[in-house]
Formats: sequence, C-alpha cells, structure tokens
Amino acid sequence: MVLVMLLLKIKTMIKFTQLLTEVKESFIIFAQTRGKGAAKIAATAEEKGGLSLLTWHHFKVKAPYYKKAAEGKFDIEKAKKEYEETYKKISLDMTQTEFQREMGRLEVLGELLIRNK
Repeated sequence: MVLVMLLLKIKTMIKFTQLLTEVKESFIIFAQTRGKGAAKIAATAEEKGGLSLLTWHHFKVKAPYYKKAAEGKFDIEKAKKEYEETYKKISLDMTQTEFQREMGRLEVLGELLIRNK
C-alpha cells in the first residue's frame, strides 16, 4: 500500500515537472514569435522612414527583451521593477520618439510578465 502511494506520488511529480517544462517552452516560443514579429515591423518601418520611424522606435526597443526571454533569461522581479519605473516616467512632456520608446518598453515588459503568470 505504501509502495503504491509512493509510486503515485512519483508519477504525479513527473507529470508536474513535465507540465512546468511545457509552460517554460511555451513562454520561450511566445517570446521568439513575438520577437520575430516586432523585428519585422521595425524593419519595415525603418525602410519606410519619415513618420514611420516612430513605429521603428516603438518596436526596436522590444528586441533585447524578447531575445532575453527566448534564451530563458527573463528575470521576473527585475522586469516587474523596470515595468513600474517605465510606467512612472511616461509623461506628456516627452518627445514623440521618447514616448514611443517607453511605450514599447512598457508593452513588451507587460506582455512577458502577463504571459509568464
């Protein structure tokens, strides 16, 4: 009886470990996919130039965050702190370029934090 219960616990722990691995892989795939999309939008905006450069600034800032997350190096606590700092510094006194950069940063951090819940 004890052996059966022990085996059931081990089986449950293995399933739980597999589930955690799948969740981590899912997060990494999410970051890779979003990173590719952001890079494509940034490249297209840069190519167009002009006012599209505001879009380039918005999406270009996201690249290092997606890259780090895709490599499994996403630090949740550091990201939460940076999210709050970024949120507090956004203001109407910024230039359009500064605003787009910080909104892009806020957006990518928010996406990754929400996805990693």
